[in-house]
Amino acid sequence: MAQPPVLLKDMKLLDVKLGQLPSWLAMRDFTPRGILGAMRRGYDRYYNKYIDVKKGGLGGISMALAGYVVISYIWSYSHLKHERRRKYH
Repeated sequence: MAQPPVLLKDMKLLDVKLGQLPSWLAMRDFTPRGILGAMRRGYDRYYNKYIDVKKGGLGGISMALAGYVVISYIWSYSHLKHERRRKYH
């Protein structure tokens, strides 16, 4: 039996073709509730894939730590950018 086609609204970003991208983006929910829901689903997917497993390793925790380091660098980049031109003497 053939699978019924998936609605554009229900497709994942990686499954959307380039020509369908503008209409797919128009169907997204960009309200605060929609954004928080998307963040919650992303956290749940990450937690179920890397943290809540029978034989866990350092992969999930090291990815979270690397993300924290990258975000901290981005937040302090403007301060660091001004520091590199300053001479210490």
